[in-house]
Amino acid sequence: MSPSLRTALSAVLVALSCLLVPFGALAAWAAYGLTDTRGYVATMAPLASDPAVRNAVADTVGDGVAREAGMNPLFLRDAVRSFTATRAYRTAWDAGNEAAHTAVMRALNDESADRDTHPVTVDLAAVTSPLKRQLTADHVPFADRVPVEHTRVALLPPGELAALRKGYHVLDVAGFWLPLAAVVFAMAGISVAVSRRRAVTATALGTALGGALLGLAVAIARRLTLSDLPDESHRPAAGAVYDALTATLRTASWLLLALGLTVAAAAWLIRRHSPAVRLLRRRRVCAAPVPTPPPEPTRVRA
Repeated sequence: MSPSLRTALSAVLVALSCLLVPFGALAAWAAYGLTDTRGYVATMAPLASDPAVRNAVADTVGDGVAREAGMNPLFLRDAVRSFTATRAYRTAWDAGNEAAHTAVMRALNDESADRDTHPVTVDLAAVTSPLKRQLTADHVPFADRVPVEHTRVALLPPGELAALRKGYHVLDVAGFWLPLAAVVFAMAGISVAVSRRRAVTATALGTALGGALLGLAVAIARRLTLSDLPDESHRPAAGAVYDALTATLRTASWLLLALGLTVAAAAWLIRRHSPAVRLLRRRRVCAAPVPTPPPEPTRVRA
């Protein structure tokens, strides 16, 4: 294979590798980070103490319970907000997130035809039951009137399950094969290159660029997600949830950026200070022609 063909093939393989880096990281995060129930619950657990999330929960739950019981919503909001500072609330928060995530994952993995005709629901009794016990223990008036029913709240409508299930299976496959393909293309591009050091530098810089683009995409998606919310008062809570869910993805983008720049800098330093380069420079200096001084003018005797 001619050197020019090897250089072109190496450039194509390295470019494909760098292109797959951000998509592979995104697919792996979605396939392995968001689908693990324990990991999801552990990620969401600190949000139980977030002030914005607590206010959003107090407003939503307080208004809902007030409509059902015919009570003053402001009173119930304050009661729920006080409840969000208790251990019972954190237990209910973890239980609600676990139940919701389990229900969604069960629906995505269940390919039965009757599943698509029913929405994915979760029972709110896991939240309202400890709330009522806490209010009763605090001797809150009318706490016994708080209804604790097995109310099923829809998480996903039945019309979207088929599309979501297909997307989930695609991510499940892409989360494994895209990162592997990126590594294989990078190794192949470096191995066929005429100058492997340059190929390593190009791969490292492309990886750093992919990490930077991934971080930029996460930031843009956050802005678009929050701007689409109709209730502006819930945007701080939604931002806290988004930041918690994408923390691993942001860390991956910074790692890719740092790894790429570090490898590129190391390749440049090795090339600059390698013994072969220093020897070549010495040979060039020694082989350079020594300029001859101009001839002295002849003196004419009188």
